[in-house]
Amino acid sequence: MKRILICGSNGLFGQRLAMVLGHANEYEVLNTSHHRTFALDHHLFDYTQLDITSRGDVKSLVGSFRPDIIVNAAAMTDVDACETQRELAWKVNVVGVENLVEVARKIDSHLIHLSTDYVFDGRGGPYRETDRPNPINYYGKTKLAGENVIHAGGIAATILRPVVVFGTGIGVKKNFALWVIGNLRGEKRIRCVEDQLANPTHVNDVAALALRVIERERTGLYHAGGAEVVSRYQFAVAAADVFGLNPDLIEKTTSAELHQKAPRPLRTHLATEKARSELEYHPMTLGEGLQALKRELYHLTLN
Repeated sequence: MKRILICGSNGLFGQRLAMVLGHANEYEVLNTSHHRTFALDHHLFDYTQLDITSRGDVKSLVGSFRPDIIVNAAAMTDVDACETQRELAWKVNVVGVENLVEVARKIDSHLIHLSTDYVFDGRGGPYRETDRPNPINYYGKTKLAGENVIHAGGIAATILRPVVVFGTGIGVKKNFALWVIGNLRGEKRIRCVEDQLANPTHVNDVAALALRVIERERTGLYHAGGAEVVSRYQFAVAAADVFGLNPDLIEKTTSAELHQKAPRPLRTHLATEKARSELEYHPMTLGEGLQALKRELYHLTLN
């Protein structure tokens, strides 16, 4: 029976992977995050608090549990906050990874780490795993630094780069799809850029790819993008259509007009041929992903 430690299990991906693994008899899973309580406590999954930025805490807990696999879904992902709170961003996104790599090396664990499409500058696209990263904001720089820590760590590791992940969970931070739906339901006007292109990914697809990595003990770097490349404006219009909301409330704008604290790469769609061929990765179309989100939100309201 494989022992798996999930770091960041209260986040969107962490919750979804906890659900997938928690109902599989062949794994012993310990969920962790920096919060005192677990969002999925009602499922009676094993959970304990862990701050990955504390070297001592990581050494103590991981050394005691001795997982075969460590999944790191813990990160500071607020792009604008990373730009202004650089010390904290580095501590979570780099130092935390250093701590996990150190202990993984000592107990010979396989580390699966979630990175981001924001390691690229957005001038090229579609990006492949062999393309050279060149982040243009501090969030992307910290995530690339975390990747480099893993590459230099001398451990068995897998890095997954998802793109504009959407879905829902209990108390999760609002992703783009939830932000759009929430505002349109409140009949609020929103501005969405038409010059940022990506292939949005439903969280189920990222979790499914992680599960295949676990099952096949696959190491390396894999891009985990969705099946369609769209702008944020097109994404929002598609969400309005699926959820029966008013698309006239969505205004087109450009990245320059939003005056965000952190610059955004404009074209970060990722090529997924490697994951498709090596791990049978078959992501949903945007419409399929939004339909899945609609079902998830419906079930959340029932529970």
